Amino acid sequence: MEGSRLELSVVTENKAKGVEALSILAGLGVKARLVLMGKQEIQSESLEEIALHAARVAYATLRKPLLVDDSGLFIEALNGFPGPYSSYVYKKIGVRGILKLMSGEVNRRACFKTAIATIIPPLEKVYTGETCGEIALEPRGEHGFGFDPIFIPENSKRTYAEMTLEEKNRISHRYKAYKKMVEDLKTKYKTI
Repeated sequence: MEGSRLELSVVTENKAKGVEALSILAGLGVKARLVLMGKQEIQSESLEEIALHAARVAYATLRKPLLVDDSGLFIEALNGFPGPYSSYVYKKIGVRGILKLMSGEVNRRACFKTAIATIIPPLEKVYTGETCGEIALEPRGEHGFGFDPIFIPENSKRTYAEMTLEEKNRISHRYKAYKKMVEDLKTKYKTI
């Protein structure tokens, strides 16, 4: 695939998420660099609103084409919790806390969702991706980050954490959002 004309900055405070994003973008033929910086988040039930606000704040500082990803794990039996609060919940109760909340629950359906806010002036756009599956009974695997050890995507018996980065990147919620973004920027906006 032909390389992009534009270098995007992937802005995140989570290095593992940034490395995953760079890997996905490289596979899609897009030149990108990682910018590790704190993300200013607003309180919202919408990943799209959170990501766009954070991207606007980051753009005010960097003044370069960039994107910000906000993701969440939405668990059906917990009415979509932790959803947009996934990072906070992970820091406070972790994987074990979620498994404790799910103890005895038969309905283990869950979806990982990503919203990627992209700013390439004058364009501001949000792209989304979703992968559904179920919550494992116990953590499994050594790869990935966050809730990866307990999320089993549909049509798999393995958690995200049991997959290599390349395997995860072929099916993940993040990959789906990035793929939409790249296709849109190449065809409709012709920016990359």
